[in-house]
Amino acid sequence: MNDTLAGWLQVLALIGALALSYRPLGDYLARILTSPKHLRAERLIYRLGGVDGDTDQRWIGYLRSVLAFSLVSVLFLYGFMRLQNYLLLSIGMKAVAPDLSFNTAVSFVTNTNWQAYSGESTMGHLVQMAGLAVQNFVSAAVGIAVVTALIRGFTRKKTEQVGNFWVDLTRIVLRVLLPLSFVFALVLVANGVIENFHAVHSITTIAGDSQSLTGGPVASQEAIKELGTNGGGFYNANSAHPFENPNAFTNWLEIYLLLVIGFALPRTFGRMVGDNRQGYAVVAVMGLIWAASVAVVTFNEVHSVSSAAGHAAGGMMEGKEQRFGIWASALFAVSTTLTSCGAVNSFHDSYTPGGGGMTIFNMMLGEIAPGGTGSGLYGILILAVVAVFIAGLMVGRTPEYLGKKLRGREIKFASLYILTTPAIVLVGAGVAMALPGERAAMANHGAHGFSEVLYAFTSAANNNGSAFAGLSANTVWYNTALGLAMLLGRFLPMVFVLALAGSLASQQPVPVTAGTLPTHRPQFVGLLTGVILIVVGLTYFPALALGPLAEGLQ
Repeated sequence: MNDTLAGWLQVLALIGALALSYRPLGDYLARILTSPKHLRAERLIYRLGGVDGDTDQRWIGYLRSVLAFSLVSVLFLYGFMRLQNYLLLSIGMKAVAPDLSFNTAVSFVTNTNWQAYSGESTMGHLVQMAGLAVQNFVSAAVGIAVVTALIRGFTRKKTEQVGNFWVDLTRIVLRVLLPLSFVFALVLVANGVIENFHAVHSITTIAGDSQSLTGGPVASQEAIKELGTNGGGFYNANSAHPFENPNAFTNWLEIYLLLVIGFALPRTFGRMVGDNRQGYAVVAVMGLIWAASVAVVTFNEVHSVSSAAGHAAGGMMEGKEQRFGIWASALFAVSTTLTSCGAVNSFHDSYTPGGGGMTIFNMMLGEIAPGGTGSGLYGILILAVVAVFIAGLMVGRTPEYLGKKLRGREIKFASLYILTTPAIVLVGAGVAMALPGERAAMANHGAHGFSEVLYAFTSAANNNGSAFAGLSANTVWYNTALGLAMLLGRFLPMVFVLALAGSLASQQPVPVTAGTLPTHRPQFVGLLTGVILIVVGLTYFPALALGPLAEGLQ
């Protein structure tokens, strides 16, 4: 079987698996998020936390709960890493430096999982399991909880209550993420991903050299790393490491896991608003953008060959694993940058200007195709609000979306959401390029070096976590600056999302009339796709012109 046929087959198999998962997983999520019943284990957790599981919160209370929970999580994880050398299962690892502890704690709590360190030589097993892996679960659940509150804003009327954060968080972890991660961790173990408590072992290679290998509870972390679109690898090489991703099947499975919840959530949205067609429209936009990006990156990596070695390999194999090849590497790169996952099975710094530039552009779109767990859906719903508003301007009437009027208050929240992340990315990259010491951290000069810095701040502010791998980011300045970018990029948008949810929930629904814009038809799919590409994508065009576009023209 040639590479092209194998590539097409794995893409089609992935689309088929996601299509089969769309309805059952989406319906299941809708049921648990709307059910009035609590499990016995959930009631016990509410009692221990002093939470009334039958009482809803106003949007401001929901937001306070999100921020308080995240603050405590950052402080706990920071302390965990600073005291690592005193803990069990530290396997000889030292305490993590203050600036790196801050950066890593913020990174995992914000679902970014940016790693300015080598996992196998920095983190002990207890910190990996009880610190980082725990945040993989709860940070993913926070994103789903926030989009659930936004959906309730569309479905409720004459109230400011958008649900109970503690109930949503508990249900998502116990009923969705834990059982799915358990099952898929077993599948990964059965296919060669390691799961043990081994410390560092020195071995002698075939060539007679000495090499150190670190074992650990990898499979259990790998499953939620992908399923929760976290992306933080147990090893520095992430999913390019054979202990994390040993063969073609595990590679395909990991891509499926990082996409499946994001692509199923539009079905949850359709079920909760009482119109499945709305979910189909949203998932169609997600699918179009994802398919277009896969085509662009794959084409560039297969056909943009600049050396005789590249011609012999059949494409740009630099930075890619032989056991995956170009097609599987490109598919992984697109899927991880269009979600907030950040896991990698190849190094994007080695991609062609067109392929590498597309991975940056994927994140700049806001990671909405399908995006992170929860964050992708609320991002595309905000853009849907803007698309409906633009359509309303065209016909000269007050825009309405799902029975709610989009007045000045709602559009302000949506606009602030859209402007926040670009401001963080562009200001951060601009400051870094203005400082000589920080420019020296670039492994390359010129346009490609600028792309490394631009990629770093785009990844941090959009809570992706992947990197171009050519930037020496483990410095006090970069750890602090990127940590702040992650915090602002995660929680400022959540403020505007929850404020919008409260504003929508307080309205009285308006009836559908002949002038109401149908938001379930192909015309709206095209409108929303155009708004995403124009309103969001063109914001970054000058920065892209200085980086990957300029490099491609050289």
